[in-house]
Amino acid sequence: MLTLKSEHILLRALESDDLDFLELVENDEKFWHLSDTIQPFSREVLAAYLANSHRDIFEMKQMRMVIALHNKQPIGFIDLYDFDPKNKRAGLGVLIVEDFQSKGYGKQALDLMINYCFTVLDLHQIYASITENNEKSLKLFKQFDFEIIGLKKDWTFTQGQFNNEYLLQRIKNVH
Repeated sequence: MLTLKSEHILLRALESDDLDFLELVENDEKFWHLSDTIQPFSREVLAAYLANSHRDIFEMKQMRMVIALHNKQPIGFIDLYDFDPKNKRAGLGVLIVEDFQSKGYGKQALDLMINYCFTVLDLHQIYASITENNEKSLKLFKQFDFEIIGLKKDWTFTQGQFNNEYLLQRIKNVH
């Protein structure tokens, strides 16, 4: 039986109550490089995003879930993007706010989402793009049998310098 709950966290749909948390994360400049954001989002734009977040992944080609503690406190997001049902693949990204990092929550969230991708969405593969200097994320994804399959040189420009970005991939039932 599939569950989107683990010992300490749960993955849940975005709710209107998440507006403050969404605004906090999306407008935090230290996360902008993850989504190529270059300016803050207005509260109205984020509210409109929340209002449409219930739409189906097959229509929107993306899905964001809140990573929350069992008391419902949001601590991060897990995203599927570039969802391609024909080729049975999607990109995957995880963001845990700083106060909750290095506590195993990202690992639990990734485990739940991988299971969801392969069982519910019937994907053949999932992939992630992670900058070369993001050692925590690289270590996390490698724990789940993601393999580095390429290096995109000088791929992102952040804080006045170019950064290399790895492309990682996990194919269902290969490992």
